[in-house]
Amino acid sequence: MFNNFFHKLASPKYFYGFSGRLLPWLATGFILLTLAGLYYGLVKAPPDYQQGDSYRIMFVHVPSAWMSLFIYVVMAGAGAIGLVWRIKLAEVISISSASVGASFTFLALVTGSIWGKPMWGTWWVWDARLTSELILLFLYLGIIALHNAIDDKRIAARATAILAIVGVVNIPIIHYSVEWWNTLHQGPTVTKFDAPSIHLSMLIPLLLMAVAFKLYYLMVVLMRARCEVIERERNTGWVKQLVESQ
Repeated sequence: MFNNFFHKLASPKYFYGFSGRLLPWLATGFILLTLAGLYYGLVKAPPDYQQGDSYRIMFVHVPSAWMSLFIYVVMAGAGAIGLVWRIKLAEVISISSASVGASFTFLALVTGSIWGKPMWGTWWVWDARLTSELILLFLYLGIIALHNAIDDKRIAARATAILAIVGVVNIPIIHYSVEWWNTLHQGPTVTKFDAPSIHLSMLIPLLLMAVAFKLYYLMVVLMRARCEVIERERNTGWVKQLVESQ
């Protein structure tokens, strides 16, 4: 059953129709979870005993940082599938994710700097995590630039997939940088084996925003992928029928 579903999903025609039906649900979930997360994070959650209200930027900064890593792994994984099995839809998902991932990485860096100013007394330091996150932004931008520089879509997809796969080495560096080096960033507070060292009133809105950001990513990447699919399949019969039916 599942194998048949994923086999059908790899078809550009089926993907276009299925993603179109999925988008309204993703948009609704994103809006509801974002409103709930912001309400509980900005209104209901108490001030931090050390940072006061300035910590509330965490509800945007932390999910953005998580998404910057998550999207890159998805992009590299989809690129690898496209390289090995030559599935065009995997190539489309990979490159459609790049700009969204770059946006989340940029947002994480900006909000981190805003948060760091009152906490560290400076906008930027060459901290191990900050530096490796900046490198991640450059990887995203490099992949986008490489894809735009090559006219042939299949060759561009293979080249960007290779670059994305090579760049995966930076992901564990970002994740474990606070443990491997002496950095200004605090250690993990949510993903701990014993128990999260963050109060439930702060953890719930943080997780709500994290899920909301994932829904936003899915929504945007599907919209971009649909446009890319139509561009690549513009000479096929099903696209011509779709245009004629509009």
